[in-house]
Amino acid sequence: MLKVGIVGVGQFGQNHARILNKSTKCNFKGLYDKDKKRAEEISSKLNVKSFKDFDSLLYEIDVLFIVVTTISHFELAERALKKGIHVFIEKPITETLQQAEDLIKLAEEKNLKIQVGHIERFNPVIIEVEDKIKNPIFMECHRIAPFTPRGTDIPVVLELMIHDIDLILSFMESKVKHISASGAGVMTKSIDIANARMEFEDGAVANITASRISMKRSRQLRIFQKDGYFSIDFQNKSVKHIKKSQNLYKVLPKIMMGKYENIDTKDVVDIVEVKASDRGKDALTIELESFIYAIEADLNPVVDGRAGTRALKVALKIVDEINKKR
Repeated sequence: MLKVGIVGVGQFGQNHARILNKSTKCNFKGLYDKDKKRAEEISSKLNVKSFKDFDSLLYEIDVLFIVVTTISHFELAERALKKGIHVFIEKPITETLQQAEDLIKLAEEKNLKIQVGHIERFNPVIIEVEDKIKNPIFMECHRIAPFTPRGTDIPVVLELMIHDIDLILSFMESKVKHISASGAGVMTKSIDIANARMEFEDGAVANITASRISMKRSRQLRIFQKDGYFSIDFQNKSVKHIKKSQNLYKVLPKIMMGKYENIDTKDVVDIVEVKASDRGKDALTIELESFIYAIEADLNPVVDGRAGTRALKVALKIVDEINKKR
């Protein structure tokens, strides 16, 4: 059984530690956090070891989970990889593209695996519909949340929007052709609200909005393709598949003649509620255990280093486009 450990047990990292500690898929050896008081608090709560320094943790594990601020991702991942340890890195993978490429190269040289924490790939609603999404034409995403100090060390593009960037890129076979974006800093000096338009070589378009200064929390994605569209609500874990009605042929002659008065919506479209399967596990548990399985089975992780780098490249381009206008 793989020996695993975690660095960073803040608000988000404590959830990783809790899941790894109770998982039957690995041997959780303990945690390290530079905030000694926080480390002791979480280790006591979970009844696990708190290591006195980072190197002591690396000495006892096969897999490292990195859940710290982005500025430290590269240094910690590089140190782990050089010691022959597989790494899971919370998104974004690194601060710069060069850092990401350096980690990928190092991992390949040492035959190690990297997974990046784009958790929406493991959301039950995405798992349920991903095989039904084929050649999207238009996508629209809204990911908004009330303001909290957490995560404000980076632009909202890298904190929130990057989730949808990664999802969109995973659905598309075509390459990104053009990106335009606008945004503003309201509560911080960074970018707190942003909108981006991604255009692909095959003509598809994606509009993405992210905000961390909204009055409510909402995470929605709509995907349009030739046979209909999907309306996905991440927060409520629901999906509606809207497609052409099987009875459309009956009213098509009226539509072609411009006679709409006696035509009902149900005559034109079918709305199918897609239920996410109850797998008994939340998205974070599925995500973390999938990485452990990928290592054991010698498979490519679902969101490997290159996928994380592709999302980072687009996110940084969006940030650059916004900053040009600020």
